[in-house]
Amino acid sequence: MFSPDQENIPTASKAPVKYGELIVLGYNGSLPNGDRGRRKSRFALYKRPKANGVKPSTVHMACTLQAAKAISNKDQHSISFTLSRAQTVVVEYTHDSSMDMFQVFVAFCCSSPIDFVVTDTVPGGQTGGDAQTVQSTISRFACRITCHRAPPHMARIYAAGFDSSKNIFLGEKAAKWKTADGQMDGLTTNGVLVLHPRDGFTENSKPSMWREISVCGNVFTLRETRSAQQRGKMVENETHELVDGSLIDLCGATLLWRTAEGLSRTPTLKHLEALRQEMNAARPQCPVGFNTLVFPSMRRREVVEDKQPWVYLHCGHVHGYHDWGNRAEQEPGGQRECPMCRTRGPYVPLWLGSEAGFYVDSAPPTHALSPCGHVCSEKTATYWSQIPLPDGTHTFHAACPFCAQQLSAEHPYVRLIFQGPMD
Repeated sequence: MFSPDQENIPTASKAPVKYGELIVLGYNGSLPNGDRGRRKSRFALYKRPKANGVKPSTVHMACTLQAAKAISNKDQHSISFTLSRAQTVVVEYTHDSSMDMFQVFVAFCCSSPIDFVVTDTVPGGQTGGDAQTVQSTISRFACRITCHRAPPHMARIYAAGFDSSKNIFLGEKAAKWKTADGQMDGLTTNGVLVLHPRDGFTENSKPSMWREISVCGNVFTLRETRSAQQRGKMVENETHELVDGSLIDLCGATLLWRTAEGLSRTPTLKHLEALRQEMNAARPQCPVGFNTLVFPSMRRREVVEDKQPWVYLHCGHVHGYHDWGNRAEQEPGGQRECPMCRTRGPYVPLWLGSEAGFYVDSAPPTHALSPCGHVCSEKTATYWSQIPLPDGTHTFHAACPFCAQQLSAEHPYVRLIFQGPMD
């Protein structure tokens, strides 16, 4: 979630200043049950009517009266570093009129006014709230983002967010330390990881390395394990500034940051709909049933329709649904044999990737991600197949941005081969 005034967009005739958007990976344009209220798959950050940024000010050592007042004063932002039962360092924060601050919280946190709700993403387009057995690994007060009110509106990310009392508490067990200049810093339990693209978020983009961001915005290599007490090595030549295409992993949900400028170069929903209609206008045929295939409306993303295209993922031949060569009970993993080339592999329906923010170019959707069947441009498929996304607290693997399913290591995507005028 974001703090209270996040969506308090100015109503004046002048267009509001948009900093950018956060898009949750794993959702194809909206949550499974639709975007409702504070539960959304993407969130826009606008310039606030009044700045609410804060910056570090006074540091109080040990359990002094000033430290107690800083913690108890609900009008005073502060970060408390508990070193032991007898020693606490409290850093007071003061108002920063040059910044707007936005805070990201987990859905189960209800102690602060909620604007932006994030839940654990479950592969297949479901949410942690839909799966009762899933225990959230996202910190309640996950992270905070600041944006410069003046151009070029640079955005920066920090681990942890202020609670309803405007405090951040790092307990005895949290990783924390004193920096070379005498300041305090620390990490949240499962951490906030960031990955920046090389060469921008374009068709030439290449992923870089995952880094961990501290409470004060310093950059570190990853810990040995996600919640280890020992921090990684500080990376002094990198910053916590977000760029177009930066990925933010909260250990349970991954967000994509798109700048306003980057979004202006991204294909729109109207463009994707035009491409869908163009594909349907070519009247692709099923080589077995000889019936015309139709990509369904982007609004119908969960129900398989009679004329919907299906694909053999190991060869790329597109068909309508049929039972030819159906040996699913005999084949391991329910694989099917393609009647065109006899290649055996998964046989799945095709779905157009309709979250425009995940595209790195505006090229036609010619490739399908495997094994989910989401269709996008070749460059987009290539880009996402190269990014090892965090999976839980221990592993990394490439995943489909539209549904979060792990991509096949051997065949992460396939070029679609249509029968008829389209090919």
